[in-house]
Amino acid sequence: MKRGWLIALVLAVLVLIWWVFSIYPDWLWFGKLNYSSVFWTMLLSKFCFGLANWLLFMLILAVNLYVASRFKPLIPVKSVRGEEGDYHAPLGLSVKSGSLLLGVIVLVMSLVIASMGSSEWDVVLRFFHQQPFGGKDPIFDRNIAFYVFSLPFYLFLQSDLLTLFVFSVIITVGWDLKNGAIQITNLEGIAQAEAKQTTAPKIDIDPRAIRHLIFLGGIIVLLLSWGYRLKMFNLLYSTAGAAPGAGYTDVHVNLISYGVMIFGSLAFALVLFISAFRTRKKLVWLSVGIWLGLILLLTNFIPMVVQKTVVKPNELAKESPYINYNIQYTREAYNLNKIKEVSFPAGEKLTAENIKSNQATINNIRIWDERPLLQTYNQLQSIRLYFEFNDVDVDRYQVNGSYRQVMLSGRELNVNALPPQANTWVNRHLIYTHGYGLIMNPVNRVTSEGLPDLLIKDLPPVIDFDMRIEHPEIYYGEKTDGYVLVKTKTEEFDYPKGDENVYTHYEGSGGVPINSLTRRILFSLEFLDPQILFTTSLGPESRIMYNRRIDRRVRAIAPFLDYDGDPYLVVSGGRLKWIQDAYTTSNMYPYATRSYDYFNKDLNYIRNSVKVVIDAYNGGVSFYVIDQQDPIVGTYSSIFPGLFKPFGEMPDDLKKHIRYPKDLFKIQANAYRTYHMKDVQVFYNQEDLWQTPNEIYATKRQKMEPYYIIIRLPQEKNEEFALMLPFTPSNKDNMIAWLAARCDMPDYGNLIVYKLPKDKLIFGPMQIEARVDQQTSISRELTLWGQRGSSVIRGNLLVIPIDDNFIYVEPVYLQANQLGTESSSPGSSQTTGSRTSRSTGAEDSTGMSAQAVTALPELKRVIVSFGDHLVMSENLESAIYGVLGEAAPTAESVSTAIAPALPGTVSSAVSEALEHFEKAKAYSRQGNWAEYGTELKALEKILNQMAAETSKASNKP
Repeated sequence: MKRGWLIALVLAVLVLIWWVFSIYPDWLWFGKLNYSSVFWTMLLSKFCFGLANWLLFMLILAVNLYVASRFKPLIPVKSVRGEEGDYHAPLGLSVKSGSLLLGVIVLVMSLVIASMGSSEWDVVLRFFHQQPFGGKDPIFDRNIAFYVFSLPFYLFLQSDLLTLFVFSVIITVGWDLKNGAIQITNLEGIAQAEAKQTTAPKIDIDPRAIRHLIFLGGIIVLLLSWGYRLKMFNLLYSTAGAAPGAGYTDVHVNLISYGVMIFGSLAFALVLFISAFRTRKKLVWLSVGIWLGLILLLTNFIPMVVQKTVVKPNELAKESPYINYNIQYTREAYNLNKIKEVSFPAGEKLTAENIKSNQATINNIRIWDERPLLQTYNQLQSIRLYFEFNDVDVDRYQVNGSYRQVMLSGRELNVNALPPQANTWVNRHLIYTHGYGLIMNPVNRVTSEGLPDLLIKDLPPVIDFDMRIEHPEIYYGEKTDGYVLVKTKTEEFDYPKGDENVYTHYEGSGGVPINSLTRRILFSLEFLDPQILFTTSLGPESRIMYNRRIDRRVRAIAPFLDYDGDPYLVVSGGRLKWIQDAYTTSNMYPYATRSYDYFNKDLNYIRNSVKVVIDAYNGGVSFYVIDQQDPIVGTYSSIFPGLFKPFGEMPDDLKKHIRYPKDLFKIQANAYRTYHMKDVQVFYNQEDLWQTPNEIYATKRQKMEPYYIIIRLPQEKNEEFALMLPFTPSNKDNMIAWLAARCDMPDYGNLIVYKLPKDKLIFGPMQIEARVDQQTSISRELTLWGQRGSSVIRGNLLVIPIDDNFIYVEPVYLQANQLGTESSSPGSSQTTGSRTSRSTGAEDSTGMSAQAVTALPELKRVIVSFGDHLVMSENLESAIYGVLGEAAPTAESVSTAIAPALPGTVSSAVSEALEHFEKAKAYSRQGNWAEYGTELKALEKILNQMAAETSKASNKP
């Protein structure tokens, strides 16, 4: 026994040491960010609630085992002397083995119990710090805070206590089996039963053990009685009626049934308690039958009968009040009741004057899509194979005095892309520590080659307008996995310059000091990396940076918030910063419809209450509360008084870059498709159901995504940055409305829905896509480009409001995919001029690597539609004026819709000429000059033939 206690003590000490070593780096990290109070609040809450739950379980278990230990076997236990002198129990286990097995079960169950309490720390804290909501529920007249904060706590408490007592019953039965209070006799009957004989094993139970288990059963039934009380409140989330929330049957039948079950369970528990002292088996079994019968009758059969015979035949009349509750509370939960509804006439007359008066909108129409642009960024400006652009963000800046929408991306470092021979510990953790700079281009400007016209490019950053960047290094970003060591004796790679590299030393305040042997040992254990301990590169100023990926960084600090999937990079005050939108959510708002599979959970309440700002150089994290009216963020502010800052403390320059987040907008837009219908009968019949339209991207049909746009909203004086999405009627393609979220201060967060007339046809996105396919000249050219290795990418279709009209804009990209031959090893990077292409593949018999080289997507055409007019042109300006039937002020329209027909022989030769031309371009990019010359000769021959045919045609009368 002493040996067992010694082993247990050693294990406990080792667990304690491991626990200290595991939390110490987190404590240092939180302290460096000035969030020590947040760290200790979360840590102590988890520990204390887990410990309290464990102590409660052990107390309940100790009392029960103490009572059970007083029971002696009803008949002597059949014993057989074992090798170690133990007596064998009835189930074939020795007493020692049985005790060990029971101890293991207790240990496992206690760990489960402790983790249950620890994992619900925020539920408990929110209960004690809850802030009131502004309304009450319509059934029980309780403040919404009861459902969001109190009910989850009560549900957890009831479930937790029920689990404690069920586990106690299981262990008590095991204890009684071990001690002989419960005995299984005639075990030889098992073998006889297998031999198809009639003898069966027999179970003998000490009457005192029976009374003990009956008493525990009474406690469990008592907890189930409380559960029926909580189920009454849970009816407000029912999905059994015509709309989510308590319906007619729930209010008029289930509420009464649960009330009866509460008293029935209390009576049943009383019978069990009485029987625990004076056993009456018949009364107990009769009570069990009555209780189970009540459950089946009151909670299943009667509600089903009422629903089918009373409600279903008269569903609208019976369910109308409850449908109205669902509409009202869903609109409140998703903030839909603050959406302003405006009529939009959708005029049919667009003039050059409309275009000129909305020139700022025209200048900011986005003709670059994120996917082809990201590919272009990585090929044009990644510079080295270990630099990478992760995604493309959309924002707005003052560019040379104009309010311009731009697309930008940070050049981050991907150490996994280092060549194998360079993928050393020193390179990964000491030298290649950060990305560098960014790339930016206006959304509507294109070079003569069909590439983005860059405002910021190259290394170090070359900036084409009035902007400064003091520290372009990106130590904290979306791709910064793993830890790095800075301020060491080893220089860090900064950026390439010609054939040489520029190196630097970190000058910021980010990272945790690692200037002592203790900390080096600590972090070696934390990252399981002995090199941290043995490296000679560390000095007195050295620091270790970890948790550098911004999504993990903010979640480590505030795991109770939900985060938008698209953090975006901002240049503010000469520094690179990330803005991450954070949400407060709940799935316990009464009567509100739930949205499924958002942030890996279901929700029926959401607010974008917090804007998180992360410094890309120093790693500082600030949480700004932008919605002071949200009770959930108010509750968390009470729990963590040092975490949140008022929005007024955000620097003014950063406020210019906040934007309405897409994830929230999509959730609200999805709910508004149904809940714009406020009339109960219209809602019940789904007469005016909307849907998010589809579009064609490349060659595939997909759901249209919300898009940012600089626009002058109807009845507004100035252009502003907004997020927009059109709607179409359910199962139809014509447009019915469009929703806009305003992003600029002081109107940030205001949502407006512009409803279109229902008495005339307004083309929806898929109808425009169909017209593009039906336009013979456009379809022919797109088909021609898509032949023989070239890919046509039809970009995102944008619906652009201009005064009281709509124009539709769709960019068209051309991408050549050809097989090239490269002499580099797999995974290498080939550079021709400023273009870099990445390739992978296998070597052929000559040692050359045949690769599928993806060329740059180039913007070749812009399609614009208005009314019955559809034009494809080489640039946006000429296409817009083309649909007006006018020439663009700056460029001549090249609309394929009005191109004159060529003679038949010449027309057929055009296709062949374009094929040779595209092949020549592809070979030139690959450096295959022999094939390039062959294609040029073939092209020259065809052009001569075309010239001859045209000359003949012109000489005919």
